[in-house]
Amino acid sequence: MQEGVPTDSVALEAIEKLGPREKWRIVKNIAVLGIAFMIHFTAFHGTSNLQSSLHNDGSLGAYTLACIYGSLILSNLFLPVLVIGLLGCKWTIVVSFVAYMPYIAAQFYPSFATLIPSGLAVGFGGGPLWCAKCTYLSIIAEAFSIATRRKVRTDYLIVKFFSLFFVFYQLAQVLGNLISFTVLSYGETESAPVNGSVIESSVNISATCGANYAAPIHQEAQTAIDLKRPEPEQLNRLTGIFLACMVAASISVALGVDSLKRYNMVRKAPDNRTSGMNTLVITLRHLGHKYQLLLIPITAFIGIEQAFITADFTKSFVACGLGISYIGYAMISFGLANAVAAACTPYITKHLGRRLLILVTCLFHAALIVFMLLWTPTDEYYKYSIIVACWGLADGVWLIQINSLSGVLFPGKEEAAFSNFRLWEACGSVIMYSASSFFPTFHKLLFVLGVMIVGTIGYGAIEFMEHRAKRIDPGKRFEAVDQEPHDS
Repeated sequence: MQEGVPTDSVALEAIEKLGPREKWRIVKNIAVLGIAFMIHFTAFHGTSNLQSSLHNDGSLGAYTLACIYGSLILSNLFLPVLVIGLLGCKWTIVVSFVAYMPYIAAQFYPSFATLIPSGLAVGFGGGPLWCAKCTYLSIIAEAFSIATRRKVRTDYLIVKFFSLFFVFYQLAQVLGNLISFTVLSYGETESAPVNGSVIESSVNISATCGANYAAPIHQEAQTAIDLKRPEPEQLNRLTGIFLACMVAASISVALGVDSLKRYNMVRKAPDNRTSGMNTLVITLRHLGHKYQLLLIPITAFIGIEQAFITADFTKSFVACGLGISYIGYAMISFGLANAVAAACTPYITKHLGRRLLILVTCLFHAALIVFMLLWTPTDEYYKYSIIVACWGLADGVWLIQINSLSGVLFPGKEEAAFSNFRLWEACGSVIMYSASSFFPTFHKLLFVLGVMIVGTIGYGAIEFMEHRAKRIDPGKRFEAVDQEPHDS
């Protein structure tokens, strides 16, 4: 019996219990859970996008983000089974939400002593959080199927439920940055936009910003770059709003989401579950597959490019050229473009095919990076939004295509495949955040470009080997055009 799936007798009992109105209660649970995640990650994304710019002294912000993703690696491997077994899915989500709150509260008194431990807490809470969310949605999809007397297939419902949840989640990036921009730009006079530009900048933008931005460890020998830090009152007001968002999200789940016990869905005994150590063994053993090895560079690239846009673009392009208060404004475009790409990618893939779409995305992303290397930054804020929107489009395609590829390449071994995806994506993020202080933006852009090229070559090698395999076995199919993204 698959974990979370009832036996025939339990299913019959559930059918008697769940009447027609129960379907709307299940929809209510999905809506409340999705809105709670949206509110919660509105605060997290809005705060994280500011870290490398606000806490630039000693690269505290970048190191904090590295700690988050470093602890997330360990959390994904060891904590989900233990925590969910003790608390259940609903209360695991609530407790994990609470684990994020010290990170937000630490923004009132930012230092290594407050941000590093709170960043570790976020990572350790993240593993159980995402696993509990996936489990909850899968099980209530089964309950909904029972409530409809199996008129709707469970696997179809799971895709739809995850798709609905993903819409809520993507809106968090937009809302978080909108709140950030609104609060931090309120009352600005010296740097107010005039005819599409920001005036009275104290920074020689063309010489010091963008790809020319020097590594923080080398900036002590030159004139300090003014990132136009907002007033402490504005930052505290923003932190208070984000902290209230997280509290509201936790209360929403605690009071508005039903426990899975309501649906008589009983999990297997703990000795039948995959333990954290077994997950680690399965993940590492899967590296013996040549396809998995070839996927490592492109998977790590996703973590690297996301870390670059969060930590380096926000600091060396937006904060340097426009000021910290405009980070939210620019990143709104990233969230919107990412959501559009995620929604449109499956349909585009059906017409272009996966191979051509990945090739076009690689060329598009490479051209964007070359443009950023050569571009002379200006004080026209809309140009930054266009750049980050283009990056968001590419990121959305990469995320869905490589996620679905991990699933379709290894049928029956999805757990190991997705565990490797989370592992190497997080490793890429940690590498980029950790290196943020030591290299200039020009070199980091070249690094992103190089890893993308290597990763695409690795993907091409897989396609070539699959093409040869299909010549031997014409019945073999290797296409994934309608997979939903897997949260990491």
